Amino acid sequence: MSKAIVCLTLCAMLFALCLPAEAQQPAKIPRIGVLSLGPAAIPSTRVEAFRQGLRDLGYVEGKNLAIEYRFAEGNFKRLRELAADLVALKVNVIMTWGTPQILAVKQATNTIPIVMAFSADPVRDGFVASLARPGGNITGLSSLSPELSGKRLELLKETFPQLARVGVLWDPADPGATANVKETETAGQALGVQVQPLEVRSQKDFQNAFKAANEGRARALILQQTNLTNTHRKEIVELATKHRLPTMLGESGIMDTGGLMSYGPNYSDLFRRAAVYVDKILKSTKPADIPVEQPTKFEFVINLKTAKQIGLTIPPNVLARADRVIR
Repeated sequence: MSKAIVCLTLCAMLFALCLPAEAQQPAKIPRIGVLSLGPAAIPSTRVEAFRQGLRDLGYVEGKNLAIEYRFAEGNFKRLRELAADLVALKVNVIMTWGTPQILAVKQATNTIPIVMAFSADPVRDGFVASLARPGGNITGLSSLSPELSGKRLELLKETFPQLARVGVLWDPADPGATANVKETETAGQALGVQVQPLEVRSQKDFQNAFKAANEGRARALILQQTNLTNTHRKEIVELATKHRLPTMLGESGIMDTGGLMSYGPNYSDLFRRAAVYVDKILKSTKPADIPVEQPTKFEFVINLKTAKQIGLTIPPNVLARADRVIR
């Protein structure tokens, strides 16, 4: 009996000694992969909005969450390599945005959940089976980009009733831009406005694009947002101002460069919402069961400083429709 008591006592002591050791073992924290086509050197308000969304949900980087960032620096060819890198790290979920990035991650994995901060048309591009039932490992948000292209042209026509020809600056390397241009052309036919596509593949093409716009007598410019045009939007808007071309942008968040107008969803809000999707997945909800959201709020912004700079007057009825006016 005494031997049994001694044995039990020793076991109890060993068990008690093990408890603190186990308590000291750090809990395994989830890891999120973030894939961007843009450069790491340029601070992204979108990524910061995503991080803020995570903080609002109680996640703190380095404490209960780790984020692996990968930046392609504008090189489309690197996207597959970086996507494969994130997959090899076995992250819990990958957040990305834009057709080329989402496609690269989709090709890299069909098991790791993928959250789209935005996709122009995820059904058309084959990322999800439907908005209500994504059906695979991808879910997130849609930006409704093609559908909004016609609205932007409509607003330009309402502002400048005599507008007969408009240039559309776009990069064919971005698959989503093609659909946007086609939608703009369709809207142009209905509005009696001729659309002049202005193809740019690199920064060196900007000058020639504006030369072509002048020769074609374009009287306004719609900027299709791609990695190329977003990265160099300040230069593009400055060239438009120099040529006295009113510009229509697709996002209020980039109006800091001096565009005349913008119409579209608030992309910072989309990125904050992407954090909610990540949270649901980390809490074991399958992406196939999380419907893709569409934006419900769109912002129309007018920059009167730019209007004055290029000698334009914005009609009062158009100003009244603006959600925000920069004076």
